[in-house]
Amino acid sequence: MNGFDFASMIQKDRSERKHQQFSGTLLDYLSIVKENPKVTMLAHQRMYELLSGPGAEAVKTEENPRLKRIHGSTVLKRYAFFANDFYGIDKSIMQLMRYFHSAALKGEEARQVLYLVGPVGAGKSSLMEALKKALEMSPPIYVLQDCPMREEPLHLIPKHLRPQFEDLLGIKIEGDLCPVCRHRLKHEFHGEYEKFPVTMSEFSIRSRKGVGVVPPVDPNNQDTSVLSGSVDISKMDLYAEDDPRVMALNGAFNVGNRGIVEFIEVFKNDVEYLHTMITATQEKSIPSPGKGSMIYFDGIILAHSNESEWNRFKSDHTNEAILDRIVKVEVPYCLELDEEVKIYRKILKNSSFAAHIAPHTIEVASMFAILSRLTPSAKVDALTKLKIYNGEEIVEKGSTKKVDMTELRDEARREGMSGISTRFIMKALGAALAEAENDCINPIAVLDTLVKAVKDMAVADDERKRYLSFLQDVLKKEYNKILEKEVTKAFIHGYQEQAESLFNNYLDHAEAFVNATKIKDRNTGEELEPDVKFLQSIEEQIGIGGTAALGFRQDVTAYMFSLLRNGAKIDYRSYEPLKEAIEKKLTVSVKELSRVVTKARVRDGEQDGKYNAMVEEMKRNGYCDHCCNVILKYAANNLWKD
Repeated sequence: MNGFDFASMIQKDRSERKHQQFSGTLLDYLSIVKENPKVTMLAHQRMYELLSGPGAEAVKTEENPRLKRIHGSTVLKRYAFFANDFYGIDKSIMQLMRYFHSAALKGEEARQVLYLVGPVGAGKSSLMEALKKALEMSPPIYVLQDCPMREEPLHLIPKHLRPQFEDLLGIKIEGDLCPVCRHRLKHEFHGEYEKFPVTMSEFSIRSRKGVGVVPPVDPNNQDTSVLSGSVDISKMDLYAEDDPRVMALNGAFNVGNRGIVEFIEVFKNDVEYLHTMITATQEKSIPSPGKGSMIYFDGIILAHSNESEWNRFKSDHTNEAILDRIVKVEVPYCLELDEEVKIYRKILKNSSFAAHIAPHTIEVASMFAILSRLTPSAKVDALTKLKIYNGEEIVEKGSTKKVDMTELRDEARREGMSGISTRFIMKALGAALAEAENDCINPIAVLDTLVKAVKDMAVADDERKRYLSFLQDVLKKEYNKILEKEVTKAFIHGYQEQAESLFNNYLDHAEAFVNATKIKDRNTGEELEPDVKFLQSIEEQIGIGGTAALGFRQDVTAYMFSLLRNGAKIDYRSYEPLKEAIEKKLTVSVKELSRVVTKARVRDGEQDGKYNAMVEEMKRNGYCDHCCNVILKYAANNLWKD
């Protein structure tokens, strides 16, 4: 881009911003309202329009087997505004949007605090930041010139005339003038409210325009001026103490009017300090500093804290008045592996790390994070539970019954509210990347880094042992299985074709067996009995035998033909248990050959050719020379021990 292009870009932006400037009187503003009543939107409606404006997709889980397994038959709504930044918290976002939708329609939520609760690093602060940034991107609003509350110009209209103005404009006028503007109207404009100047103002976090933030304050040193401003002592000699000109309306509620007031770690404050929050929500008014009257407030009150603080606050029955004015949205850790992986990919993409990341590295780290967050179950082991929560179809061992995710969730209501945080995993990935040789990291290096990090954690001994067992036992074994399958795939020429061939043969023989019919040989045309031994050789790979085999064959054929009836395309991956059985069958058939080739220190010409072909296939699947070498050495020493 040359200098001229930069200059034209700057000029274009400046000219567009000029169109957003306005300077006139209330009369001019009334004409604008008549043309576009939406300019008078209240804070909650404005936020709802900003969040829903980019669009939303209603995902029918009935049409997506994986999503149906995860979310049941509920309609999942995904909002484009959050799509690229938030993963695995769809239900929390839907709750948040329900709050704003109801508040935009002036329901009870418009007079309630939106409170986010969840463990550290779950995304509460990020959601808050997203809402504040959305506000910064919104069009400027019309305000009374020099008003410290940046209030709605329609507040100038006297109450006795409001019904007529409301009929003419097709809107509802809410709120009253702040003490400062009321004083100016009387003394500067002599009550001629139609001449009061109106201008435009944008939202800005940095400039404290429409965004007020209340950090936790030491209970012994709390000052309500942080919330609602103070009296300017330097002006006390000039004006009476109840004169609006002595007021400095610069508290969080003053600057957050028509926008957002955020309470960080809200329950660390003393309860008395939160009384202003009660009046701001239910009465839509805040106290003036000094002896002034109450001031109208139109804003979104956002609060967040961790769960221990919420439980402590909730347990005190004297806090009922505040609790009754809170809409609680839980923001748990992500429990869905595919979504957790997206979180780290997004963070790494936004970082300056340029090292190569071997396949399954982020997946293994994500698995550890999710395993730490799951509540132990008597029904399944932790790793199986992780796979079920990821939407994989898991069949109970020794039967054809599928494990019910709803039952698992019902026995662990608080799941996702504790465990390893996203930040912990990112620090471990960052450490592995910083120490990486040849600018490359792999699952083995990341597991070692996580082990060191867990050993240094300030947690109870039994918790540390549980985490280490995940890393050193469960995940190591799972990664070995993944790697064995990957090396085998790379080793088998035409893996996909062989898998599809096994699948088609299995389906033909299973259908014939279930229907008690014969199967026609495709080459000779001869009618043959179904090959029960072949069926058993596949089924035994996943521990299905005896009477359970008939049920499994019936399930497979019924499921496949239901897919075909609905116009879906079927392949060997269509039914998860059968997919696993076929992959295991293929693995077993070439395990010995791949073991010999991988472990051989001196290979003959044929072995060398197969080894090189395997390396090239692995490189096509995302490995670099360095990690391919490391991984294959690891495979030789760990996967196929003599």
